[in-house]
Amino acid sequence: MIIAVDGPTASGKGTIARALATHYDLPHLDTGLLYRAVGAHCAALKLDPDIPDEAARATDFPDDLLADPVLRSEAVGGLASRVSKHPAVRAALLARQRDFAHQPGGAVLDGRDIGTVIAPCADAKLFVTASVAARARRRHAEMVARGEAVTLAEIAADLAARDDRDSKRAAAPLRAADDAVLLDTSDLTIERAVEQAIALVDEALSAKRTSGVE
Repeated sequence: MIIAVDGPTASGKGTIARALATHYDLPHLDTGLLYRAVGAHCAALKLDPDIPDEAARATDFPDDLLADPVLRSEAVGGLASRVSKHPAVRAALLARQRDFAHQPGGAVLDGRDIGTVIAPCADAKLFVTASVAARARRRHAEMVARGEAVTLAEIAADLAARDDRDSKRAAAPLRAADDAVLLDTSDLTIERAVEQAIALVDEALSAKRTSGVE
């Protein structure tokens, strides 16, 4: 069983994907972390994230980088959005993501192009979204808790810029798959969002069984 969870930054898709993985006892992959690793490696090597060839060189990052907390920073998130627009970067990471999705028993993956590119045959697809204002408040609270000094307005502007960049890129733009179910978490608690996500996945799996599609 493959579950695809897509959506913009700070929409709650990661939290929801991890909860779904626990609920259905499936392995989970935050594919955005791969692009964050490329962005961080790009910076470490002093490469330009906006130059395709240089960004592609950073895809050969060490595996232990994925466990580095620095990948969760806003600065690295911005770099990830910049390197992810390059087809060469996406191609380099494609096989790793598809292999994870199609492992025996299946998996839960979250990102921006899971249901459209990585696993278009996923058994259930969710597109998790929320207003920029709601997402900015969440991200601001996280950053303040980490002791980072940033304003709510700065975060909102950064999120809007990322949304625009991610949705307009030529390579695998951020968008909901035609058969994805929309889950707006703007006014939902984490608990309620997870409950609704599980219900939506259950409905999708039930509909698939009823239709005889496997």
